[in-house]
Amino acid sequence: MSEQPVATRRRNQENIGQPRRIPSQKRGRERFEKILAVAAELIESNGSDGLKMSEIVEKAGLSFGALYQYFPDKTSIIRTLADRFNEQGRQCVEAELEKVRDTENLRTALCVIADEYYAFFRREPVMRDIWHATHTDKLLQEVDAEDMEFHAQALLSVLQRLWPARAEAELLAIARLTMQLLAAAVRYAVSLDEEEGARAIALFKKMQVADIDRLLG
Repeated sequence: MSEQPVATRRRNQENIGQPRRIPSQKRGRERFEKILAVAAELIESNGSDGLKMSEIVEKAGLSFGALYQYFPDKTSIIRTLADRFNEQGRQCVEAELEKVRDTENLRTALCVIADEYYAFFRREPVMRDIWHATHTDKLLQEVDAEDMEFHAQALLSVLQRLWPARAEAELLAIARLTMQLLAAAVRYAVSLDEEEGARAIALFKKMQVADIDRLLG
C-alpha cells in the first residue's frame, strides 16, 4: 500500500479534533447546531467521558452519515464546544483589560476577570466538565494552552503600556504566570461547593492582584 504524500499527512494531523466542515447553508447550519446542542445536553448529564456518537445520533434524530459529515469523532465535537466557550472568556478578558490605564485599574480588571470566570464555570456545567477533561485529553490540552497564551498576550500588552522600560521577556513571564495562577484558582474554586468556592476566589484576589505591582512598581 502506498503512503500518503507528506503534505496530506500533515494536513490530516492538523485537522485532528476539528469539524470536517462548517456548513454555510441554512439546513446544514441547523443540523450542525443541533448536534452541538444535543452533545452539550449529554455531556451535562453523563460527562464528556461518557459522550457517545451513537447517543448523539439517537437523540438528534440523525443518521451516522449525517453526523460524520460534520464531525469525525467526539473529540471534534467537544473541541468545538470548548472553542465557543473559550471565545466568550476571551471577550470578557479583552473587555476588562481594555479599561486598564494604571496599576489600580489593572488590579480591578484582574479581580473582575477572576469573578467572571468563576461565575461562568458555575453556570456552565458543560464547560466545567470539558475544562476538567483537559487534564487527560492531549488535544484539549492544546486548546487550553492556546487559550491561556491568548490571555497572556492580552495581559502582556497592558503590562508593556504600564511598564514600558521593562524587558518584554520579564513581562511575558509575569503575564503567563498570572493567567495560569488565575485559571488554577478558578479551577480549584469550582471544584468546591458554591459558598466555599466564592470564599476561595475572594482570598485569591487578595493574594494575587497586588503581586504584579510589587514586582514591577
